Amino acid sequence: MKVPSPSAREAASMYGTAVAVFLVIVVAALQGSAPAESPFPFHIPLDPEGTLELSWNVSYAQETVYFQLLVRELKAGVLFGMSDRGELENADLVVLWTDRDGAYFGDAWSDQKGQVHLDSQQDYQLLRAQRTPEGLCLLFKRPFGTCDPNDYLIEDGTVHLVYGLLEEPLQSLEAINTSGLRTGLQRVQLLKPSIPQPALPADTRTMEIRAPDVLIPGQQTTYWCYITELPDGFPQHHIVMYEPIVTEGNEALVHHMEVFQCAAEFESVPHFSGPCDSKMKPQRLNYCRHVLAAWALGAKAFYYPEEAGLAFGGPGSSRFLRLEVHYHNPLVIKGRRDSSGIRLYYTATLRRFDAGIMELGLVYTPVMAVPPQETAFVLTGYCTDKCTQLALPPSGIHIFASQLHTHLTGRKVVTVLARDGRETEVVNRDSHYSPHFQEIRMLRKVVSVHPGDVLITSCTYNTEDRRLATVGGFGILEEMCVNYVHYYPQTQLELCKSAVDPGFLQKYFHLVNRFNSEEVCTCPQASVPEQFASVPWNSFNREVLKALYGFAPISMHCNKSSAVRFQGEWDRQPLPEIVSRLEEPTPHCPASRAQSPTGPTVLSIGEGKG
Repeated sequence: MKVPSPSAREAASMYGTAVAVFLVIVVAALQGSAPAESPFPFHIPLDPEGTLELSWNVSYAQETVYFQLLVRELKAGVLFGMSDRGELENADLVVLWTDRDGAYFGDAWSDQKGQVHLDSQQDYQLLRAQRTPEGLCLLFKRPFGTCDPNDYLIEDGTVHLVYGLLEEPLQSLEAINTSGLRTGLQRVQLLKPSIPQPALPADTRTMEIRAPDVLIPGQQTTYWCYITELPDGFPQHHIVMYEPIVTEGNEALVHHMEVFQCAAEFESVPHFSGPCDSKMKPQRLNYCRHVLAAWALGAKAFYYPEEAGLAFGGPGSSRFLRLEVHYHNPLVIKGRRDSSGIRLYYTATLRRFDAGIMELGLVYTPVMAVPPQETAFVLTGYCTDKCTQLALPPSGIHIFASQLHTHLTGRKVVTVLARDGRETEVVNRDSHYSPHFQEIRMLRKVVSVHPGDVLITSCTYNTEDRRLATVGGFGILEEMCVNYVHYYPQTQLELCKSAVDPGFLQKYFHLVNRFNSEEVCTCPQASVPEQFASVPWNSFNREVLKALYGFAPISMHCNKSSAVRFQGEWDRQPLPEIVSRLEEPTPHCPASRAQSPTGPTVLSIGEGKG
């Protein structure tokens, strides 16, 4: 790419003046829906050293995201953008770069080799570039969808943000190859729902569940577990809100945090503070799995609806809580101490409804498995009409939040609601799901579920790097497919999940044994994981397994909180009959591109040095 001619620079300068004026209108519009202190309510550090800080806001009316990127210690430029899984190849980028004559801002993309190209369609629009005492501040916007084949479609769910730092001036944009840069990724939910914050009760109190001055281990990934307890005789309260507390200076290291309540059947749980995978961790910590709060990087406070609260304390509720903090330390920083945690807001004035948490998806069982070397293998779990008819109140329940969960091979998760055989709406969808980024997300729209409805949860897995089948189970190298939905009013139904009928799976192993020269161990003493391990994974065996999961009867787990099933026949149940399915969402192209520049914008930022 050649440096723009003087006439192009003059045009770019005029464009810059126009967008600076337009900025005033943009900020005024954003302030109507954002907290008063900032038109950009969401913030994350992009890199662990704090060189790049991103703030943003969302206009659903304009279907546009407004970004503010603060670049501290600018050298020769910066790349920022999005990609499917956080790679710098095949990424949708915006680039600030300098040559010996000036600085430029432009929409770009990288190919499969990491080579950067100027985009013929400039969908990232610069609104302002300004020097501040902290560094260079870039304000720009981008529509959710652009219908440009080189652009990323911004959707609900996880977005993998990527960045790179340019150390030296360049002859042209095309001189950039991402493989030679200092790069990184950060996962966020960009499209935060625009939900009014309910007023807190007058008697609201707070409780902080914090790590006890932990020395963060000098390794890339640590899950730290800490056991604490509620005061003796702590009566029942409702949690109405919670928010993160992150130790100053550790904003880039604290990746996500969760607070779990322990099982009520244990009168005591040993105190512990250490890595969650430590051999010294007491076994009873494995029974502290009831989620009270979950936060991930980029999330703000979580509010319960005005009519509901999450009950904790009182009879039948454990006093013991487990805090789990995920430290992401890619630079292996040593000597850093941390007291991060979660602040619970709770009230003794109980609200009209108890909120409940229900598990949807697949039972944790090895009968559900993913063959090795698969790029997008789908497993589906059902909460059937028979279960909802029996277990839900006549007026139904209302789902207001959701936490999706798989282990390491999960790539997509979606739950849809079906009524009278027709899929009617999506409960939650994450098309770029990452097992390394899990949070409770408030839904943009409350979903009402009535008796007789069906909830269908599907997970897509990638096992390209595995040699053996990945079976369902609790182990990190096994798999899960779960949606923890948060709803009200609370019912006795705590788990509504399915798995293929084990007898039909044995028919599959017998069939494989008959049609393959290699013997599959189908003897009674062989476990299901051993049987899957002996399957020769040719195309026939893969397709037959996929077909089996698509038609075989299921074993339903329609369980109460006591882990006992509701009364009824739940084995060998037919799959729900779905006659009409929702179509995949299609991008909405912006109506007009009249204000879009045709090439890069020329900036005046001094000599390009921070």
